[in-house]
Amino acid sequence: MRMNPWIADFPILAADENGNRLVYLDSAATTQHPTQVLDAVADYYRRDNANPHRGVYELAMRATDAHENARHTVAKFFNAQDDEIVFTQNTTESLNLVAYSYGLHFLHAGDEIVLSVAEHHSNLVPWQRVAAATGAKLVYLYPDEGGHLTEQELDKKITDRTKLVAVAMVSNVLGLRAPVESIVRRAHAVGAVVVLDCAQSAPHVPVDVKALDVDFAACSAHKLYAPMGVGALYAKRELLDKMPPFLSGGDMIAAVHEQTATYAEGPRKFEAGTRNVGGEVGFAAALDYMTAIGWQTLQQHEHALLKQMLDGMRALPWLTVYGEPTADARYGVVSFNVRDVHPHDVATILDAGGVAVRAGHHCAQPLMEYLGIGSCCRASVALYNTPQDIDALLQNLENVRKVMGL
Repeated sequence: MRMNPWIADFPILAADENGNRLVYLDSAATTQHPTQVLDAVADYYRRDNANPHRGVYELAMRATDAHENARHTVAKFFNAQDDEIVFTQNTTESLNLVAYSYGLHFLHAGDEIVLSVAEHHSNLVPWQRVAAATGAKLVYLYPDEGGHLTEQELDKKITDRTKLVAVAMVSNVLGLRAPVESIVRRAHAVGAVVVLDCAQSAPHVPVDVKALDVDFAACSAHKLYAPMGVGALYAKRELLDKMPPFLSGGDMIAAVHEQTATYAEGPRKFEAGTRNVGGEVGFAAALDYMTAIGWQTLQQHEHALLKQMLDGMRALPWLTVYGEPTADARYGVVSFNVRDVHPHDVATILDAGGVAVRAGHHCAQPLMEYLGIGSCCRASVALYNTPQDIDALLQNLENVRKVMGL
């Protein structure tokens, strides 16, 4: 096997699946965790576990430091200020926070919410609910045949009536990057805010929120080699200051009286209740791990894997790839279907060979409808994948139609 300098860091990948070496190609759903992250989480619970912001004894102060140091690491990774990062459970909670704390209070009847038809449900259903509650209108951006949002489509859909644009930086189905810079320029020119879903972009490409000038950005730790149950929302400080809390309870207040309450400042206003500090520590450790590898190295590695995958798939005449079929325009994922075979059957046959891919609608049913399909398979790569993993996928795909008698 050609050497991968990182695969040994991921103990789960030493396991067998159905008597075969595990080939994990579902990192777009959730990544595996390196030992460095697992150790950081375990060390926190062994040595520093207490409730942050609640005690003045030494252990509680260490827990508070761990919580706030993790916030600093996340802020640095996205080129934000510490007081612009709110810890959440995941991308979904982050986007719901924006929908309910910003959307419900600052959008009105007749306003337009622009979003791509390729959005994940977590960046679509909340806006449906905001539109229903406020009388705002949903306006959809539709990609061209290659899966890209064109300048013409942006000009047509982002107008003086637009008050908010919600878009994924990278599609979780097509793997293509949205023209975020053009979207932000047009949105801000008409006084609209931009909500960026970074769940699929943050693991594969730098997300500099200041350079992009987005107003909100959301991500999940579990797609960044970190534990489930923690995520982050970036928001410009002036927006956080004017938004009401999303959840109410402990630690999000300044003072509470029988009839009134005042709220904490900055991100703590949106962090009610006890936080997942162990997950936050793991989040920070994962970002440190990625930073140590470096974006250039990571992207070169993933690009080579995607090119190998797409080149191999082009040789299979009964396989359809969705979106532009080149590695240069893609990040992380390739979605495909095998002719005359249901995606669930494809995934089951691949699993028998130890290859794990996702099959279904990928929480993007409007995009499936737009593509004229009900579901598809998705293979996604990460830094721990190898050329041998891609060979295993392609070899097992050759077997799918044979197993199905085609």
